[in-house]
Amino acid sequence: QVRLVESGGGLVQAGGSMRLSCSAQGSNLMLNDMGWYRQAPGKQRELVATITITGGGRTNYADSVKGRFTISRGNAKRTVDLQMNSLKAEDTGVYYCKATWAQYDYWGQGTQVTVTS
Repeated sequence: QVRLVESGGGLVQAGGSMRLSCSAQGSNLMLNDMGWYRQAPGKQRELVATITITGGGRTNYADSVKGRFTISRGNAKRTVDLQMNSLKAEDTGVYYCKATWAQYDYWGQGTQVTVTS
C-alpha cells in the first residue's frame, strides 16, 4: 500500500512561482514512476508532468507547461517536486500526485493551486 502526502499549493499571482512536493509512504516501495496531474473546475483531470523513478528519471510534460514547470525526484526515490514558474490563471486547479507501483496507481488527496490575474 502506498500513501501519498502532498504539500504546497495555495494562492499566487499570475507570473509568480510555486512549488509542490509529494512524499510516498509505505514499506518496501519500489515505485515505477511519480507525477502530477491537475483538474480545473468543470474539466477532466489531465497530466501535468511525470518522472520515472527507475530507469534514469525520464520526464514527460504537458505541452501547456513545458518551459515553465520542472518535475524532479528526491534521492530517496520516494519524493517528487513540481516547481511551477510563470504561473497563469489557466494553471488554476486541484493538483494531484500520482505514484505507480507494481502496476497499480495511487493518488494523493490533491492540493489547490489558485492563480489570480
